[in-house]
Amino acid sequence: MSGYEAARANMIERQLQPNKITDERVINAFASLRREVFVPEKLRAIAYSDSELALGTGRYLMAPMLAARLLQAAEIARGDNVLVVGAGVGYEAALTALLGRSVVALEADSELARQGRAALVEHRIASVNFLEGAQSQGSRSRTAYDAILFAGAIAEIPAEISAQLAEGGRMVAVVKPDSGVGRAMLTTRTGGVLASRVMFDAATPLLPGFARKPAFVF
Repeated sequence: MSGYEAARANMIERQLQPNKITDERVINAFASLRREVFVPEKLRAIAYSDSELALGTGRYLMAPMLAARLLQAAEIARGDNVLVVGAGVGYEAALTALLGRSVVALEADSELARQGRAALVEHRIASVNFLEGAQSQGSRSRTAYDAILFAGAIAEIPAEISAQLAEGGRMVAVVKPDSGVGRAMLTTRTGGVLASRVMFDAATPLLPGFARKPAFVF
């Protein structure tokens, strides 16, 4: 077993499984991906650490345990179409591709998107479509999405993206106001109505462009 393989096994045994990750499909997805391929070379030695990784320009790759808990809550089925907002280097998009049918990955940083595409090619994952540009509007390349994942914290869930959640769909995000603790939220659409609930406290940096909009003052 190589050093990276041992680190990946350790990630699953010591980070995921002791922290309520019981979905075998989610665990198998993490076991199938070489996380070190998705990060810059200087970070490969710590690719499997239990904290977020700084990618530069204010961007981070979520800690494996947090990503796993969000994906488990999203309950992505094999036929699902998924939207990943703030996809970064594409690691979470690749995980969702192993769980669902197709993935639209939104990323504003062209260099991160380039790294993500290269890692996906190396893994022979062809079901992820990286789209570069503004992220706060979501993507209407599909009528609606069965699952939506934010790959970083947001101050509030944009209404434009909520509107793209399909009937019966699940949206997961760490919602972190200007002050206070971040909370992992699950939002569902049932009978056309959106409902949200807090799942657990969570800490991860805010995605650029998703800070709370200032209130209008007369």
